[in-house]
Amino acid sequence: MRSDLATCSRSGGSTGWGVAAHLIELMAELEAVRIGFQSVTESINTGIPGGKPVSHIFGALAEFERNLIRERTHSGLAAARARGRKGGRRKKLGYEQRAVAVDLYRQKKLTIDEICKAVGISRPTLYRYVASATGDR
Repeated sequence: MRSDLATCSRSGGSTGWGVAAHLIELMAELEAVRIGFQSVTESINTGIPGGKPVSHIFGALAEFERNLIRERTHSGLAAARARGRKGGRRKKLGYEQRAVAVDLYRQKKLTIDEICKAVGISRPTLYRYVASATGDR
C-alpha cells in the first residue's frame, strides 16, 4: 500500500452517523485502489491487520450513539407532548389579532403593507393567516 499523507477533518463541526458513514465509505474507496487510511489523532491504521476492524468498531459506535440521541430526542418530545407542551415557535399574533388582520385584508380598504405595519407582521405571515382562515392550509 502507498504511504501518502492527507488530512481529513470534520467540516462545519458535523458529528454523528453521517460523518462516520461518509468516512467508512471513503475508507472503502481508498482500499479499493490499495490506499491505506491512518488517523493522526486516533489509533486507526487500515494498513495494518488490526486497523480495519478498529475502524469498523468506531463506525458502529458512532451509529449506536446517533441512534441513542435520536431515541432520547423522540422520548423527550413525547414526554413534552404528554405534559401538554407543543414544540415550535409561538404565533406572533393571538387568535383575535389574526382575525382582525384577516378582516382588514378582506375589507380591502388598506394595502397589504399598511395592514402588515398596523399589526406588526410580514407579508408572508399575513398571507399564511388568510390562507388558514379560508381553510386553504
